[in-house]
Amino acid sequence: MEYVYAAMLLHAAEKDIDEKTVSAILKAAGVKADDSRVKALVASLAGVDIADAMAQAVAAPAAAAPAAGGSSDAPAPVEEEEEEEEEAGFDGLGSLFG
Repeated sequence: MEYVYAAMLLHAAEKDIDEKTVSAILKAAGVKADDSRVKALVASLAGVDIADAMAQAVAAPAAAAPAAGGSSDAPAPVEEEEEEEEEAGFDGLGSLFG
C-alpha cells in the first residue's frame, strides 16, 4: 500500500511518477523498495488520469452507502436459495454417476 501512497503523494505534489521518484519517496519513509514492485506500479499508472481515478474511488463508496435514516423496505438477501442452488448442482453431478 505504501507504493500507492508514494504515487499519490507525488501526484499531489505535481511531480513525475517514475521509478526514481517513487523509490526516493519510499526510501525517505524508511521503506526498503522492491524494484520490481516499483516498476509494476509505474507501468500500471502509465496513461492513468490519477485525479479522475481518485474522484471515482471517493464517489463509489458514497453512492453505495445507504442514506442515513433510510427505510428498511429493501428485501433481505436470501441465503437459503443460494444453498438450494448449490445442492441442486451437486444432485446433477450425482446423476451423472449413478
